[in-house]
Amino acid sequence: MTYKQLLAAAALTAFLPTLLTGCMTLSEPFNYTAFKESRPKSILVLPPLNNSPDVKASLSMLSKVTYPLAESGYYVMPVTLVEKILKENGMTTSADIHLISRDKLTKIFGADAVLYITVTHYGTTYHVIDSETRVSVKAELIDLKTGVNLWNGAASASSYENANHSNGLFEQLLMAAVKQVVNTVADASSEYADIASRRLLSAGRTNGLLYGPRALEYGTD
Repeated sequence: MTYKQLLAAAALTAFLPTLLTGCMTLSEPFNYTAFKESRPKSILVLPPLNNSPDVKASLSMLSKVTYPLAESGYYVMPVTLVEKILKENGMTTSADIHLISRDKLTKIFGADAVLYITVTHYGTTYHVIDSETRVSVKAELIDLKTGVNLWNGAASASSYENANHSNGLFEQLLMAAVKQVVNTVADASSEYADIASRRLLSAGRTNGLLYGPRALEYGTD
Protein backbone atom coordinates (compact mmCIF):
# COMPACT_ATOMS: atom_id res chain seq x y z
CA MET A 1 0.00 0.00 0.00
CA THR A 2 1.39 3.39 -0.98
CA TYR A 3 1.82 6.36 1.39
CA LYS A 4 -1.17 8.17 -0.15
CA GLN A 5 -3.31 5.04 0.19
CA LEU A 6 -2.36 4.77 3.87
CA LEU A 7 -3.34 8.40 4.45
CA ALA A 8 -6.64 7.89 2.67
CA ALA A 9 -7.42 4.79 4.73
CA ALA A 10 -6.58 6.61 7.96
CA ALA A 11 -8.78 9.55 6.98
CA LEU A 12 -11.69 7.26 6.19
CA THR A 13 -11.34 5.60 9.59
CA ALA A 14 -11.26 8.98 11.35
CA PHE A 15 -14.38 10.23 9.57
CA LEU A 16 -16.40 7.00 9.67
CA PRO A 17 -18.40 7.93 12.82
CA THR A 18 -19.35 11.25 11.23
CA LEU A 19 -20.38 9.63 7.99
CA LEU A 20 -22.53 7.15 9.85
CA THR A 21 -24.12 9.96 11.86
CA GLY A 22 -25.17 11.73 8.68
CA CYS A 23 -26.83 8.61 7.27
CA MET A 24 -30.45 7.74 7.91
CA THR A 25 -30.77 5.02 10.52
CA LEU A 26 -33.76 2.88 11.33
CA SER A 27 -35.08 3.29 14.84
CA GLU A 28 -38.08 2.18 16.83
CA PRO A 29 -41.02 4.64 16.76
CA PHE A 30 -41.08 6.72 19.93
CA ASN A 31 -43.91 5.99 22.37
CA TYR A 32 -45.79 9.29 22.78
CA THR A 33 -48.45 8.00 25.18
CA ALA A 34 -47.16 9.96 28.20
CA PHE A 35 -46.50 13.05 26.05
CA LYS A 36 -50.06 13.08 24.69
CA GLU A 37 -51.50 12.60 28.19
CA SER A 38 -49.42 15.47 29.60
CA ARG A 39 -49.59 17.90 26.64
CA PRO A 40 -47.30 20.52 28.25
CA LYS A 41 -47.89 24.13 27.28
CA SER A 42 -44.83 25.75 28.89
CA ILE A 43 -41.25 24.49 29.01
CA LEU A 44 -38.44 25.44 31.36
CA VAL A 45 -35.03 25.01 29.72
CA LEU A 46 -32.17 24.53 32.17
CA PRO A 47 -28.58 25.50 31.29
CA PRO A 48 -27.14 22.52 29.38
CA LEU A 49 -24.59 20.19 30.88
CA ASN A 50 -21.32 20.42 28.98
CA ASN A 51 -19.41 17.18 28.43
CA SER A 52 -17.14 18.77 25.82
CA PRO A 53 -13.82 20.50 26.55
CA ASP A 54 -15.08 23.83 25.14
CA VAL A 55 -16.32 26.15 27.92
CA LYS A 56 -18.54 28.05 25.45
CA ALA A 57 -20.69 25.02 24.66
CA SER A 58 -23.35 25.39 27.37
CA LEU A 59 -24.14 29.07 26.80
CA SER A 60 -23.95 28.69 23.03
CA MET A 61 -26.48 25.88 22.99
CA LEU A 62 -28.72 27.62 25.53
CA SER A 63 -28.93 30.65 23.23
CA LYS A 64 -30.16 28.49 20.33
CA VAL A 65 -32.95 26.39 21.84
CA THR A 66 -35.70 28.96 22.41
CA TYR A 67 -36.47 29.54 18.72
CA PRO A 68 -37.18 25.93 17.62
CA LEU A 69 -39.22 25.31 20.78
CA ALA A 70 -41.28 28.45 20.21
CA GLU A 71 -41.71 27.57 16.53
CA SER A 72 -42.94 24.16 17.64
CA GLY A 73 -45.73 25.84 19.58
CA TYR A 74 -44.49 26.07 23.17
CA TYR A 75 -44.12 28.92 25.61
CA VAL A 76 -40.48 28.88 26.72
CA MET A 77 -39.50 30.47 30.01
CA PRO A 78 -37.10 33.35 29.10
CA VAL A 79 -33.62 31.88 29.48
CA THR A 80 -32.02 35.11 30.71
CA LEU A 81 -34.66 35.49 33.40
CA VAL A 82 -34.28 31.85 34.40
CA GLU A 83 -30.50 32.24 34.64
CA LYS A 84 -30.87 35.37 36.79
CA ILE A 85 -33.30 33.70 39.19
CA LEU A 86 -31.07 30.65 39.50
CA LYS A 87 -28.05 32.83 40.29
CA GLU A 88 -30.04 34.72 42.91
CA ASN A 89 -30.73 31.35 44.52
CA GLY A 90 -27.04 30.45 44.53
CA MET A 91 -27.17 28.11 41.54
CA THR A 92 -24.45 28.91 39.02
CA THR A 93 -23.27 25.59 37.58
CA SER A 94 -25.27 23.37 35.24
CA ALA A 95 -24.44 20.26 37.25
CA ASP A 96 -25.96 21.74 40.41
CA ILE A 97 -28.93 23.19 38.55
CA HIS A 98 -29.81 19.79 37.04
CA LEU A 99 -30.07 18.40 40.58
CA ILE A 100 -32.74 20.87 41.71
CA SER A 101 -35.91 19.02 42.71
CA ARG A 102 -39.00 19.13 40.52
CA ASP A 103 -41.04 20.58 43.37
CA LYS A 104 -38.65 23.51 43.74
CA LEU A 105 -38.55 24.15 39.98
CA THR A 106 -42.34 24.11 39.87
CA LYS A 107 -42.60 26.48 42.83
CA ILE A 108 -40.13 28.96 41.35
CA PHE A 109 -41.05 28.86 37.65
CA GLY A 110 -44.48 27.23 37.39
CA ALA A 111 -43.75 25.54 34.04
CA ASP A 112 -45.45 22.34 32.89
CA ALA A 113 -42.25 20.55 31.85
CA VAL A 114 -38.50 20.92 32.15
CA LEU A 115 -35.98 20.26 29.37
CA TYR A 116 -32.61 18.79 30.39
CA ILE A 117 -29.94 19.21 27.69
CA THR A 118 -26.46 17.70 27.52
CA VAL A 119 -23.81 18.80 25.00
CA THR A 120 -21.74 15.72 24.18
CA HIS A 121 -19.51 17.28 21.51
CA TYR A 122 -18.72 20.89 20.63
CA GLY A 123 -15.75 22.21 18.69
CA THR A 124 -13.32 21.70 15.85
CA THR A 125 -11.22 18.55 15.60
CA TYR A 126 -8.17 18.08 13.37
CA HIS A 127 -8.10 14.84 11.35
CA VAL A 128 -5.48 13.48 8.97
CA ILE A 129 -6.44 15.48 5.88
CA ASP A 130 -9.22 17.70 7.14
CA SER A 131 -10.73 19.37 10.19
CA GLU A 132 -14.30 18.93 11.33
CA THR A 133 -16.50 21.26 13.36
CA ARG A 134 -19.21 19.25 15.04
CA VAL A 135 -21.90 19.77 17.68
CA SER A 136 -23.74 16.84 19.23
CA VAL A 137 -26.48 17.21 21.81
CA LYS A 138 -29.11 15.14 23.58
CA ALA A 139 -32.14 16.11 25.66
CA GLU A 140 -35.03 14.78 27.70
CA LEU A 141 -38.34 16.43 28.52
CA ILE A 142 -39.74 15.72 31.99
CA ASP A 143 -43.23 16.47 33.31
CA LEU A 144 -42.67 18.69 36.35
CA LYS A 145 -45.76 17.47 38.18
CA THR A 146 -45.33 13.73 37.75
CA GLY A 147 -41.65 13.28 36.93
CA VAL A 148 -42.58 11.17 33.90
CA ASN A 149 -40.20 11.22 30.93
CA LEU A 150 -42.29 12.65 28.10
CA TRP A 151 -39.67 12.60 25.36
CA ASN A 152 -35.95 12.22 24.70
CA GLY A 153 -33.83 12.65 21.62
CA ALA A 154 -30.40 13.44 20.20
CA ALA A 155 -29.01 15.32 17.19
CA SER A 156 -25.74 16.36 15.59
CA ALA A 157 -24.52 18.84 13.00
CA SER A 158 -21.14 18.73 11.29
CA SER A 159 -19.14 20.79 8.82
CA TYR A 160 -18.25 17.53 7.11
CA GLU A 161 -21.80 16.95 5.88
CA ASN A 162 -21.37 19.18 2.83
CA ALA A 163 -17.59 19.25 2.59
CA ASN A 164 -15.78 19.06 -0.76
CA HIS A 165 -12.84 16.64 -0.72
CA SER A 166 -11.96 16.72 -4.40
CA ASN A 167 -8.71 18.67 -3.90
CA GLY A 168 -5.28 17.10 -3.92
CA LEU A 169 -3.65 15.70 -0.78
CA PHE A 170 -1.39 18.72 -0.13
CA GLU A 171 -4.27 21.17 -0.60
CA GLN A 172 -6.45 19.17 1.79
CA LEU A 173 -3.73 19.11 4.46
CA LEU A 174 -3.20 22.87 4.13
CA MET A 175 -6.92 23.66 4.20
CA ALA A 176 -7.38 21.42 7.25
CA ALA A 177 -4.83 23.42 9.24
CA VAL A 178 -6.29 26.75 8.11
CA LYS A 179 -9.88 25.68 8.85
CA GLN A 180 -9.00 24.51 12.33
CA VAL A 181 -7.48 27.87 13.26
CA VAL A 182 -10.23 29.96 11.64
CA ASN A 183 -13.11 27.86 12.99
CA THR A 184 -11.68 27.81 16.50
CA VAL A 185 -11.04 31.55 16.64
CA ALA A 186 -14.39 32.46 15.07
CA ASP A 187 -16.31 29.82 17.10
CA ALA A 188 -17.81 28.23 14.00
CA SER A 189 -19.36 25.69 16.36
CA SER A 190 -22.05 28.25 17.16
CA GLU A 191 -23.45 27.86 13.64
CA TYR A 192 -23.64 24.10 14.04
CA ALA A 193 -25.14 24.46 17.51
CA ASP A 194 -28.01 26.29 15.82
CA ILE A 195 -28.46 23.51 13.26
CA ALA A 196 -28.25 20.79 15.91
CA SER A 197 -30.80 22.53 18.14
CA ARG A 198 -33.27 22.81 15.25
CA ARG A 199 -32.81 19.15 14.39
CA LEU A 200 -33.30 18.21 18.02
CA LEU A 201 -36.22 20.44 19.02
CA SER A 202 -38.24 21.21 15.89
CA ALA A 203 -41.61 19.42 15.94
CA GLY A 204 -42.71 17.35 12.97
CA ARG A 205 -39.52 15.29 12.71
CA THR A 206 -39.37 11.52 13.06
CA ASN A 207 -39.33 10.70 16.79
CA GLY A 208 -39.13 14.43 17.52
CA LEU A 209 -41.19 16.67 19.76
CA LEU A 210 -44.94 16.86 19.29
CA TYR A 211 -46.40 20.22 18.29
CA GLY A 212 -47.29 22.51 21.17
CA PRO A 213 -50.62 24.32 21.72
CA ARG A 214 -49.46 27.50 19.96
CA ALA A 215 -48.78 25.67 16.69
CA LEU A 216 -51.39 25.35 13.93
CA GLU A 217 -50.51 21.65 13.69
CA TYR A 218 -51.30 21.07 17.38
CA GLY A 219 -53.10 17.76 17.89
CA THR A 220 -52.46 16.51 14.36
CA ASP A 221 -49.34 14.50 15.22
